[in-house]
Parts: sequence; C-alpha cells; structure tokens
Amino acid sequence: MKEKKKEEQTIFVQTAPSKSHPFGAVDRYVPLMTPEARLYASLAEGIPIISAAIQKTVRLVGGFKVECNHPAAEKGLQKFLNSVRVGSCSQGIDAFLSQYLEQMMLYGTGIGEIILDKRTLDIAGLYNASVGDVELIVGDDPLTVDVCRREGARAVPVPRPDLILLSAHDPTPERPFGTSVLWSLPFVSSVLLKIYNTEKINFDRVGNLRFAVTCKPPEGGVGSRERAQMIASEWSKAMRSDGTVSDFVAMGDVDIRVIGADSQVLDCEVPARQMLEQIVAKMGIPPFMLGLSWSSTERMSSQQADMLTSELEAYRRVITPVINRICSLWLNIHGFSDEHSVVWDNISLLDETELARAELYRMQAKQIEHSLRAKGE
Repeated sequence: MKEKKKEEQTIFVQTAPSKSHPFGAVDRYVPLMTPEARLYASLAEGIPIISAAIQKTVRLVGGFKVECNHPAAEKGLQKFLNSVRVGSCSQGIDAFLSQYLEQMMLYGTGIGEIILDKRTLDIAGLYNASVGDVELIVGDDPLTVDVCRREGARAVPVPRPDLILLSAHDPTPERPFGTSVLWSLPFVSSVLLKIYNTEKINFDRVGNLRFAVTCKPPEGGVGSRERAQMIASEWSKAMRSDGTVSDFVAMGDVDIRVIGADSQVLDCEVPARQMLEQIVAKMGIPPFMLGLSWSSTERMSSQQADMLTSELEAYRRVITPVINRICSLWLNIHGFSDEHSVVWDNISLLDETELARAELYRMQAKQIEHSLRAKGE
C-alpha cells in the first residue's frame, strides 16, 4: 500500500486582519525607529531620573548561572558565557543583556544577533543591533515576523533569521513588537521640563540682578538729558565687573530698584513632585533608590522593595528565552544535548532573609501540627 502524503500543516487565525489589497505588505510593515522612539530617547536624555531608573532596573535584574546534565557541557558553557565577545569593546553575556534589556525598556523592542565564525562554525560573538537599522514585517500569518535590514530605501530580509534575537516589552495587538516603559509619560515629562526651564529662566533673572535707575530732576531744571546720560555712564562704571569696587555718586532725587524684586516667584516644589511621582510610579523603582528623600516608613519601604522584586522577575521572564537560545545553540554546535536550565541569582540579601524567615515559619507550623496530631492520637 502506498503511504498517503502528509498534508502540510497550515495556520489559520480567525481574528487576524485579512489582506485588503495586493500591497498588503505595506500595512504589515513596522519601523522600529519611529518619531515616538526618538521622543523616548529625548526624554531619557532630558530627565535624569528616567535614565537612572532604567539603568538601576537593568543592574538590579542581576546575574545567573546555567546548569546542564553533563559537567563538561556546563563548564564549557559557563566559560563561553563569561568570555563571549559583545560588540567591539565588551565581553561577557552580562554586557550583551544589559544593552539588550535597556533597549527593550526604552524602545519597547530588544534586538540582537548571534555572530557565527564561518571558519570554525562556532559562535564568534553577540551583537546589539540598533533599532534604526532594523525593520520588522509581520508574516503571512500573525505568528511569524520577517526581520529586515535597511539597504538604502529598501528593506531586505536577513539571510539567517534563526540567529536574530528579538524580545518585546508589554506587546499588545496594536503594538505587537512591544511598548516602551515611557509610553504614557510624554505629557507628564513635558510639564516637568517646562517647570525646570521656567526655574532656569527665573534664576537667570534673579541671579544676574538688573537694576532700574530713576532720576527725578527738579522742577524747572535744565539739562535733563545730559544729567541722565551722566548718571547712566557713572552707573555703568560702578556695575562693571572688572574685579574692583567702585561707588556711585549722583545728585538729585535718584531711585534705584532691583527689577523683579517685588514680584513673587511661583513655588515649583509641589507641582514638580507631583510630576516626579507619576514618573516614579510608571518606572517601578522605589523613590529612595533614586535619591528622592520622600517620607516613607520602614513597612512602606519593605513593600516597595517587594513590588520591585516582582518587576525584576517579570523582566527576567522576558529575557530568559534569549539566554536559552544562545545556550542551546552553543550546546548543539559542540555536540552536547541542549537540555539546560537558567538559574537566576537572588535579587538581594533582603530576599534571602525573607525566604529563610518564611522557611522557619513553615517548619514551625509543621512542628506544631505534628504535636497536635500526636496529642490527638
């Protein structure tokens, strides 16, 4: 009997949009370096607390180790992860993941590439791609994506898409390739920058004092113009900043006032703090870690640290598949089984203390339960 040919498996998504015209690829084209992405980069550059929050989050994600079934595979893989070249001047997978995670948080999409050595067919290094050099096109079905590089005005698919590392932060149906952590902050940041700019202008005016000199000539006096010119000349000599101290002498009724001294400068502390609270709430970093001395009790600080731990665990879950792909490829190239597990370090000593205290309470509860059962028998 002739074996029946296996039918090719097709993927059909009922809720995916259908192709409306022969140039449907234009609708599926998604550039990564959009004006919105440039705005996010400007916000991180203009507001130091945003940049500090991203960098602290990247550092607090922490390190990891890889466990394999074969000791030789685990030793070789760990040596590779510690010494792999990253870009032109970095080394170690931690350097790659730091740039990768920072890019994913800032732009919503993290993208990198595994570089192979054509001569030895081994992994030569890891490369963090720029979002401005890469374009993504949704495939014929919503479960695939074509990674393209820019060649002039054309987008050319990469020849080895299996070597591309791609991660999305908080993807949505409207934003399948991720959403920046700064997505809801442009308005709040613009208000904060306006407050800072106004403070700069006010201090430029107040710090560099400007005077109004008013001379009231006597009634029926002559030579008012010449007298005004003389007073202006003498005042300019007195205020000239050449390192010497000079006195100003004038005749008649002369009134000297500081311009703007009578006006009240608006207090910016309250509105600036309100904007900073919104930014800190979105970034997920406790205020005390950003140098903000806001009132906080010990219990509140502990709860904030617990919430930060949950945020860091979420980022770890996003980048763990990237680590698995790199490790699996290295193991397959060197003839080992690709079975491995990524074990993350505990985030802080506080976590270890809390885990130990929870384990103690659990053992005490079991002991009490065992004692009650023994008495009941």
